[in-house]
Amino acid sequence: MTPRTLLTVGTAVLALVVGTTTADLVTDRAGDGRANAAEIVPSGPSPEITNAKLRRVDGVELDSESITLRRGERTVAVASMRYGAATVELLDRLFGTPSRTTTAEGEGGRCFPAGTTYTWGGAIRVAALAQPSDLGNSLEVRILRDEVRSRTGGIVELSGPDDVQVGDDVAARIADSKPSDRDSLGSGDAPAWQVLLAEGWPSDEPGSGTNGVSALTDGTTVTVIGSPMPVNATNGC
Repeated sequence: MTPRTLLTVGTAVLALVVGTTTADLVTDRAGDGRANAAEIVPSGPSPEITNAKLRRVDGVELDSESITLRRGERTVAVASMRYGAATVELLDRLFGTPSRTTTAEGEGGRCFPAGTTYTWGGAIRVAALAQPSDLGNSLEVRILRDEVRSRTGGIVELSGPDDVQVGDDVAARIADSKPSDRDSLGSGDAPAWQVLLAEGWPSDEPGSGTNGVSALTDGTTVTVIGSPMPVNATNGC
């Protein structure tokens, strides 16, 4: 990868992009895998998400505005990225104690807001913003591997929308995506891309690009999946 590509990928992985707060944790009480709007808990993790249920989680899917915990095709819980404390607590219960780094605004660059970053197994990184962003999220999430071990030692697969995982070849998705939904980060014989997987967190601010969950690639192989991660942003952050 070229120095420009490395800089761009590093910035996209580490930069804390933008959020408000309100808690939305949804549980699958009916057992049919569908979220029920009546089951949204506005103040923190639901007591229905028991440790027994978490022990059965075998997949985590990052979407544009939420994180879904699954057991096979069933949904165990959906954690909104609007509420940082509840989501971090839920992931802590699932994955165990994370490594933790606290930063002040600007420590990682002028676009780096204050917050605390939690990393589990070098595979999933969640940055909780000290102040929610203007877009609606109080978290920024990066998936760095295709799987991670849970607190109890089981393997949990990590993915983005449409089951895209780190290590996948997404050449077809890149080729089929609209120009506004992809951005070339490489140069010459070292291609690299950012491609939008699902749109979310709309912004009317000029130069904000198209926000949502995106994949970063080395060549056409996914190296990072992150949300929020705007494509074709020109406002410098």
